[in-house]
Order: sequence, then C-alpha cells, then structure tokens
Amino acid sequence: MSYMITVQSTEQTEELAIRLASLLQPGDLLTLEGDLGAGKTTFTKGLAKGLGIERTVNSPTFTILKQYEGNINLNHFDVYRLENSDEDIGFDELFAEEAVSVVEWAQFIEDYLPTERLEIVIRRLSEEGREVEFEPHGIRYENLCRELTQ
Repeated sequence: MSYMITVQSTEQTEELAIRLASLLQPGDLLTLEGDLGAGKTTFTKGLAKGLGIERTVNSPTFTILKQYEGNINLNHFDVYRLENSDEDIGFDELFAEEAVSVVEWAQFIEDYLPTERLEIVIRRLSEEGREVEFEPHGIRYENLCRELTQ
C-alpha cells in the first residue's frame, strides 16, 4: 500500500519533509526518486532542517555521499554515477550507522539496499505542484506513513 500527499509549493514540500523528519530515527533508510527538477533536493533540505542540521544541503552528485551532523545525522547519497557499476562503497556499514540515510537514484544499487525502507517518489504535477508517494517496506515504515498522513 502506498500513501499520496499533494503539495502546491516548494515551501509545502519542505514542510512535509520536516514533518517526516520528526518521525525518523537513526538507522532509517529513505529512497528518493523523481525526474530532474522534481524536488528531491528540496525534500532533502526539509529533512535536514527537521533533523536539526544547520549546514547548507545540496545534491552530492559528484561525490556520491555527503554527511551532515545534526540532532540526528544524515547520510545523503546520490548514486546516479554508479549505474552499471558493481562498486560497493560500504553501503552495509553506512546504512547501519547512527544516521538517517537518503538515497537518490536507488535503483542503481538495488542489490545493496535493505528490504525494509521507505520509498518516496516525487512527481511534478505543475510548475509548483507535486505529488509525493510514500511506499513503506516493513512494519516500522508502514506505521510511520500512517502517522505522517493522519
């Protein structure tokens, strides 16, 4: 089962992510999908804000991983450059850290992902409007989605 939330602005996208961040705990894994310009970085900025991270968050396109310290730390992956690669950069250890992990373009490292995770897909509806779909895998994420969408 998936959960849909429609937002009408970048501010609402950020607010949704801040709300989600308030429900997260270290070790949680989120995958983030969406076309270029869909709002993945905006969503991640909201998550970071909600986790108490003060540093500027931007996409780790050229570094694959950026780590941020906050009330809860954040591992922000962009694994687009790992398409058609067998390179394992220690995902098991990184996902097990005391941090929330967000993985953009997760389909490129599907074999390394834990089965329990929250998949998030952002779709552009209009210039500012977005549909955000949450697909939980595992009881923890199912409960988290129920609480987020109440």
